[in-house]
Amino acid sequence: MNAPVRQAMLLAAGLGIRMRPLTDETAKPMLRLAGRPLLDHALDRLVAAGVERVVVNLHWRAEIVRAHLRHRPAPPEIILRHEESLLETGGAIRAALTDGALAPEPFFIINGDAFWLDGPTPALNRLKHRFDPAQTDARLLLHRTFQVHAETGPGDFALDPWLTPRRRREREIVPYIFAGVQLATPALFADTPEGRFSTNLVWDRALAANRLQAFVHDGLWFHLSTPADLAEAEIRLAAAETSVTT
Repeated sequence: MNAPVRQAMLLAAGLGIRMRPLTDETAKPMLRLAGRPLLDHALDRLVAAGVERVVVNLHWRAEIVRAHLRHRPAPPEIILRHEESLLETGGAIRAALTDGALAPEPFFIINGDAFWLDGPTPALNRLKHRFDPAQTDARLLLHRTFQVHAETGPGDFALDPWLTPRRRREREIVPYIFAGVQLATPALFADTPEGRFSTNLVWDRALAANRLQAFVHDGLWFHLSTPADLAEAEIRLAAAETSVTT
C-alpha cells in the first residue's frame, strides 16, 4: 500500500526538564538549531512528505508556541490542542483521535525535539512505503546507538531481518534507539485508557500481536536531551555543511 499520509501529530507539550535552563522560559521545540526552531524543522519535513494537516499539543510555555505558529504560513494546516494537565505521548494522541482533531486514517507522530537529516530516501517516505494498516499498527524510526554523539544508555530495541523490533531484555545492550519519529494507525490506540499514558503501552500491545515494525535511519540523527547535546549538534551540523561546500 502506498496511500498518502496526509496528517500528523507533533508532540510539543513536554516540560523539557533535562534541557534546563534553556527551557526555563520557552518550550523545548522552540529551541533553535541551525538557525531555526526545532518545531519548524519537523514541520518542513512533514510538508515535504505530503502532510496537509498537523495537530500540535501544547502545555509548557504554550503561548510562545502558539504565537510562533500563528505566523507560519500554510501548508500545513495546524490544529492546536492545549493540555491543562500533561497527558504524555499516548494520552495526547488518544485525545486527538477521540475529539476528531486526527482523522481515522494513518498519521505520522513526531516528537517535538526530533531532528534528523535524511539519507538517500527521506525518512518519512521510507516509513510510509508499502505501509499496510491491515497488517501493521505502527512503524518506528530507529537509529544506531554507536552513531549517536550523546549518552543513550543500553538502547531501546533489537531488530530482526524482517523489521520486527524487540525490547531490550534485562541487563542487555541493544543496538538501536527510538528516533522520535513513527507512522501509526488509529487502531494502535483502540481500547486505551482515557487520560495520561505513554506510547510504550500501545507499542507493547502491538509487539505482542506482531503488528509493530521498525526501520533504521540511514541519515544523521541528533539526540537532543541536554544543553550540551544541542551545542554538540550545532558543531556537527556546521562541520557537515563545511564538508559539503569544500
